[in-house]
Amino acid sequence: MASLTMYPDNERLAGGERAVFNLYLISAVALFVLMMLLGLTMRMTQATWLGLPPDMFYKFLSMHGAGMVGTAVMATTAVMWFFLRKYVRLHLWAFVTNYVLFLLGALCIIYAVFVGGYAGLWTFLYPLPTHSAGLWTPNAAALFMVGYLLIGVGELIFYLDAAAGIIKVYGNLGRALGLPWLFGGKLDPDHPKTVVASTSMIIANSLGILAGAVVLVMSLINIFYPQVALDALFTKTLIYWFGHMYINAAIYMGVIAIYELLPRYTHKPYPLSRVFLWGWAATTLFVIIVFPHHLLMDYAEPHWFLIMGQIVSWTSGLPVVVVTAMGAFTNLYRANMRWTMPSRLLVLSLFGWIAGGFGAVLDSTIQINLVMHNTQWVPGHFHFYLLLGVLAMALAVMYHVIGSHVNQPPNTGLDRVGFPVYLVGGLIFVVSFLDAGHLSVPRRMAEHLPAWTGTDKLASVGAILVVLAMLYFALRISVGLLRRPASGGAAASRGGVGAADAAG
Repeated sequence: MASLTMYPDNERLAGGERAVFNLYLISAVALFVLMMLLGLTMRMTQATWLGLPPDMFYKFLSMHGAGMVGTAVMATTAVMWFFLRKYVRLHLWAFVTNYVLFLLGALCIIYAVFVGGYAGLWTFLYPLPTHSAGLWTPNAAALFMVGYLLIGVGELIFYLDAAAGIIKVYGNLGRALGLPWLFGGKLDPDHPKTVVASTSMIIANSLGILAGAVVLVMSLINIFYPQVALDALFTKTLIYWFGHMYINAAIYMGVIAIYELLPRYTHKPYPLSRVFLWGWAATTLFVIIVFPHHLLMDYAEPHWFLIMGQIVSWTSGLPVVVVTAMGAFTNLYRANMRWTMPSRLLVLSLFGWIAGGFGAVLDSTIQINLVMHNTQWVPGHFHFYLLLGVLAMALAVMYHVIGSHVNQPPNTGLDRVGFPVYLVGGLIFVVSFLDAGHLSVPRRMAEHLPAWTGTDKLASVGAILVVLAMLYFALRISVGLLRRPASGGAAASRGGVGAADAAG
């Protein structure tokens, strides 16, 4: 059961752990700002407010797509590490290795895009990397893929270390996931939800990363030995398995923040239940096999494969979303909670995740997908659950951690201004995408017809507000993380929100 102590001693960081954790979070907020600036530039170009050349637009789009997803995973990996280390032993060297390989991979991708000219988007779909019409060299495409490999290997090393720690404490991954309690037995109320969610993602995303490694190596071999031809359909299938699983891991690792932090702000327990374990067990399976909904228009795929993707698309996110939402809403009901930045962000993340996920389910339905897939509805739904869901989860943890340094939840006047600016800007931004999809505005086009620019301009206004808020968040979090923690330890932290109220 999650702790009701606001800042428990076993979460306090010191020495090398604190330094590495700070590097993760400060790097993440800095990269989020940079990726948002790329996104803003693209939207303003589509709105005809800027004149970014088309070749540069697609470089920005390639960098934004790869960079934003990679940064989201890095941020929520830090969330998972921060809470999981309380229950199992995690080696700092694995956490450091993941960070170093992420940075090396990011540098490879940045060089490939802005120096090598790669503009083949995050999907690197075969045979595009070697057929660039002279816009980039095969070496640039290869460097982009090497960057992916480095990032994936780093994440896999972290997962393997986490899996070893979990197995040492719980015996095997099945027990950590709670499988023995699905059909009976007395539940252990102290079995951590963090361990359940972490185990699920270790199983699922390790498979996705391995699929990505296979297709990346295949693609690299093809670049340097073109006579080794690849099966285009098989290659695309592996790419989308890897890509879909990777971004889902960002969401589900971030959900740990809700399980760990929400009870502290509501002052109410968040007990483990058999339904919760069933939800995560089902999601572990579904999230592995749901990705064929990205391939519904690839009629050459086996028919059963596409049917499976369609059916599972309607159910894959439902178990975890339902058990998390119901648990969280029950926890929030009649809670004696003071609204501070972490609590605001936690509730926002629930809204962003659920609402954006609903748009994703609609998009994965074949009759809707036929009409909406190549429109801006698609970036609308995934920006919804990333911007207002996943990023809000990560920011809630960051704000909570800087609150632990002064033993009270952050809630300054600027915080209270920054949050609504972020919320309103985010809603304007994502609704503009969704409305553009409803109007059949195509996605991935650098230049828009005059009839399409209305939603582009509205989205640009929303993006400006989001960037301004994120600039403030990044500065506030970075300064807060670097501040020397106040003394007082558990005695002060047990006061929780009440102590903050007393402090005014």
